[in-house]
Amino acid sequence: MKAKRVLATTSRILSQLRHDPRTLALMVVAPCLLMTILKYVYQGQPQVFQHTAAAMLGVFPMLVMFLITSVATLRERTSGTLERLLILPITKGEFILGYAIAFGIAAFFQSVIVSSVAIGPLGLKVAGSQLTLIFVAVLDALLGLSIGLFVSSFAKTEFQAVQFLPVVLLPQLLLSGLLAPVETMPGFFHFLSHFLPLTYSVDAMKKVMIGQGSFTHDFELIGLFLILFLASGAMTLKRKS
Repeated sequence: MKAKRVLATTSRILSQLRHDPRTLALMVVAPCLLMTILKYVYQGQPQVFQHTAAAMLGVFPMLVMFLITSVATLRERTSGTLERLLILPITKGEFILGYAIAFGIAAFFQSVIVSSVAIGPLGLKVAGSQLTLIFVAVLDALLGLSIGLFVSSFAKTEFQAVQFLPVVLLPQLLLSGLLAPVETMPGFFHFLSHFLPLTYSVDAMKKVMIGQGSFTHDFELIGLFLILFLASGAMTLKRKS
């Protein structure tokens, strides 16, 4: 694996993002706007806002990066860009790593802006470290990226890629502990929640907000899911001779 080829892929993706104002708005403006709406929905219930907003800071990066990555990767597949790239002496690992670094950088800035808006003007109280909060958000964004890379191989159009959102991510939202504690769910759903990455993302965010509990188990499992999906995404890339 050569750093030069990885950095070239990273630079290309970042350049595309920089010249796409709609994607930038989706990454930054949309989460801030939704967080603001959430604040005023629970204006008379500050404790509910504190609980819900904490989890949403982990959910937003995953949702946004899933959408952006699945559509962007599919566009490169259908336009022939991906095939031309894989003719060049670049490995699948270098391509995937370049994508991950580029969107990781974008996710870092997204997380800094959204968490700063939530903690500042919106009054979200964080007992833990804001740096840890940002780190969890970046991990969630990379997880969304890896899932997006994987599912894009099963879609033929951008609309089909978007259709995977309710199938892949919405069930995780219901079972992640965002709406109800995982411990109170019926046996089967409680068991199933342990195999969903968003469960550990929401749990980590909640721990950051109250400043209690160990993050090690959550971080390890999020990292494991990230590696598995990135590896699966790399396997779907077909090199042309």
